[in-house]
Amino acid sequence: MATYDDFQKLDIRVGQIVEVKDFPEAKKPAYKLKIDFGAEFGVKKSTAQLTKHYAKEELQGKKVLGVVNFPARQIGPAISEVLTLGVPGADHECVLITPDQDAPVGGKLY
Repeated sequence: MATYDDFQKLDIRVGQIVEVKDFPEAKKPAYKLKIDFGAEFGVKKSTAQLTKHYAKEELQGKKVLGVVNFPARQIGPAISEVLTLGVPGADHECVLITPDQDAPVGGKLY
């Protein structure tokens, strides 16, 4: 069973998507994202299977939550530096966890 101390090890921050590109090399339809996590972390790269629920234009400027202290991971030819958080929708496709628009970029989940 996970403990509160285990949870405390995760650094989950508010980020704002600043760039969205198609990721045709992915095994499943996905986007390449650049997400601004503020002054402390800067802009980080991520990949996410969001094409079923979101057009690229919808994602631009959207605030999301991401785990910023996982090691970078190779996803096909791309590097993902953060884990963008989502949950399954009714169709089992990813729906983003989005903070209120008042949440500051870089804000830490607690």
